[in-house]
Amino acid sequence: MKDKIVELENIALDMRKHAIKLAYQVGENGVHVGPALSMVEIMTVLYKNVMNFRSCNPKWDSRDRFILSKGHGALAYYIALFEADIITKEELYTYENNGGFLPGQPVMNVEKGIEYSSGSLGIGLSFAIGIALAAKIKSQSYNTYVLMGDGECNEGSVWESAMSAAHFRLNNLIAIIDYNKMQSDGKSTDILDMGDLKSKWSSFGWNVKEVDGHKIESLIEVFKIDNKETCPTVIIANTVKGKGISFMENNPVWHHAQVTTELYLKAMSELEGNNNEL
Repeated sequence: MKDKIVELENIALDMRKHAIKLAYQVGENGVHVGPALSMVEIMTVLYKNVMNFRSCNPKWDSRDRFILSKGHGALAYYIALFEADIITKEELYTYENNGGFLPGQPVMNVEKGIEYSSGSLGIGLSFAIGIALAAKIKSQSYNTYVLMGDGECNEGSVWESAMSAAHFRLNNLIAIIDYNKMQSDGKSTDILDMGDLKSKWSSFGWNVKEVDGHKIESLIEVFKIDNKETCPTVIIANTVKGKGISFMENNPVWHHAQVTTELYLKAMSELEGNNNEL
């Protein structure tokens, strides 16, 4: 178990390095880097320890499904697909190229492991419910995972979906809230205070778990879902926006911003030491 944790921690570190390199590569257009860095460990554990899929056959019918509802976290999503051997490094580094299949917000491309076109917030959960319900109807055993932002939970459609999932007793549906407590315009509590998310989801009939979203060992444990449950599960993952880069952490500027050469070198220095070259 200890070896596995170390392996996953190293993968998470590599994912952050790729995120900074790709953000720098994009240039003056800027990139949603803060929202991606907060979900790195979640994506690492999902794709390298939890989900059932075949990298050689992304369309395998019995695969677990992953839906990225907070589409502005696409950078971490694409890097996870690379770490899972679903896309190549060459493909990963076409990120945000004109005409490429890895734009700033994901576009459905199941052959490349992308199950859903996201960007409009508040819709991913309802989409995931349809997939999970289809599995029940077809007597298939796959699970559906959907990752949302806490700011996204301001959307009323999220709570309509939450009611539906509980009504249909979708114990094959696992929602994850990337609870970094920041939105593009500042602190979530300042914009629209959701109150106690844990009690709120529980009141909608969900099995609620809470976890440190950056602690690999805790994430491994929290994703052990008991399918004997008769309700969907939501995991509230406490995270830090911009995690891993000191000047990005809890800084709303880095919801979407440009990584200059100076900032690239500073970020990479924090991740891997002081001997960096472009």
